[in-house]
Amino acid sequence: MTLLMKKSVMMTVMLVFFTLIPEFGHAASIDTVSKIDQFIEEQQATSKIPGISVIIVDKGKTVYQKGFGFADMKTKTPVTSDTLFELGSTSKAFTGLAILQLEKQGLLKRSDDVRKYIPWLTLTYNGEDQAMTIQQLLSHTSGIPSNSITRIPESTADNALELTVKTLLDQSLNRQPGSSFEYATINYDVLGLVIEQVAKQPFDQYIQQRILQPVGMNQSFVGINQVHSTNMASGYKIGLLKAQPYIPPIYRGNIPAGYIISNANDIARWLKLQLGNSNIYSISNNLIQESHTPDLTVEPFDTNTYYANGWAVMEKDKRSYIYHAGENPTFSSYFIMQPEEQIGVAILANINTSSTTAIGQGVMDLWEGKTIDMQHISSYQKLDKIVTIICAIIIVISIIFCYLLVKNVRSLYNKQRGMAKLNYKRILLIAAHTVLVATMLTAIFITPNIVLGGLNWTFIKVWAPTSITFLLYSSISASFLYLLLGFMIIGTKKNI
Repeated sequence: MTLLMKKSVMMTVMLVFFTLIPEFGHAASIDTVSKIDQFIEEQQATSKIPGISVIIVDKGKTVYQKGFGFADMKTKTPVTSDTLFELGSTSKAFTGLAILQLEKQGLLKRSDDVRKYIPWLTLTYNGEDQAMTIQQLLSHTSGIPSNSITRIPESTADNALELTVKTLLDQSLNRQPGSSFEYATINYDVLGLVIEQVAKQPFDQYIQQRILQPVGMNQSFVGINQVHSTNMASGYKIGLLKAQPYIPPIYRGNIPAGYIISNANDIARWLKLQLGNSNIYSISNNLIQESHTPDLTVEPFDTNTYYANGWAVMEKDKRSYIYHAGENPTFSSYFIMQPEEQIGVAILANINTSSTTAIGQGVMDLWEGKTIDMQHISSYQKLDKIVTIICAIIIVISIIFCYLLVKNVRSLYNKQRGMAKLNYKRILLIAAHTVLVATMLTAIFITPNIVLGGLNWTFIKVWAPTSITFLLYSSISASFLYLLLGFMIIGTKKNI
């Protein structure tokens, strides 16, 4: 074989080899994407999620961006990369970053007492005034109770943020500030008001101008009141075993904690910024890294997991993961990042469900080459199933009550029964029957407050499955039917 022929053979072998390498990688990529698609579709069907948007970024590139299902089930509008979703509590990272920006500019310090910026916000623990720092609000170690969310007022007013923070004035702290972790969404509403006081402009304007626009998130909005787009997804809640359309009240005062509105295109940019793969020089990578620094002064709130500044930081399998979940009454989201490998995953959905968390974790595992064996059923789904069965039982009982009422009315009409003369015995029976029904109704209304740690029916009707509201009204209806039936039986007698 001549030297020329040897060189030709070697070049041919090398050409074939290097041609096949991308094909092998491409094949593996196709297999991974296929597994991800199948996993999401199965979990979507199991969880009754109308629409999902999924984003994966890897080393600065958007490697997966796909919509599943519908932005609106009635019109069958599909989810696209432009479809807008409420983020829920993954919005907190934007507020946290804004605080760090202002600190970098020398306009505040995280060690400052919050009363330096909101002088009237004096909160107490065991009857004593407490100093509360901005860092404690960022880390959810302020001592503000988690059930403070139930007092956030419905409002579209310009001063809604101040109105929300003022609800804390008649609430005691659950613990001494800085002593331990307790997640309270309103912590970030207080931070939003601090931002307004320091920046001398409304919170939504600051976030739009200093965070969203520099990042290139030009399709995103700060609060539903800003949205003027046909791309907004319709929101849903689980109820009676399926997704039900629902329009919740507007909580403008809760925007810093949960109401950034965005889509797949912009969230891809947000993940790249978080992973250091962005050329946004006005937001330095050092500032982003600082936002991921956990508060180690308190015990972890979950296994090897500490809270940072709008992010949770977890150590798992000798790797670090940065994540956060978000849930609003009709939307949910989940972001998770693995900074060493520069991988980021985001899930957006137009229903309130913890399944977005399960999907996000599953997608991350699949992208990392791990195997998963998971079919998540959210707590709301489980609750809805139980409540739906109870509702069915109450409906059957109500039908029986209606039948007996109609039967007694017909007996009166046909003179088979007549009005009974009231005597002491019947008066006592009527009184006892009334007290019994009144007790039942009182129990219905106060049970959530006692059993669920201060929750009220107004809050439950907004956040819980729609079947809960149906259960409430069906229980009240059944109680009144029972009351009427009792009056009918006690107050009448069979004619001889």
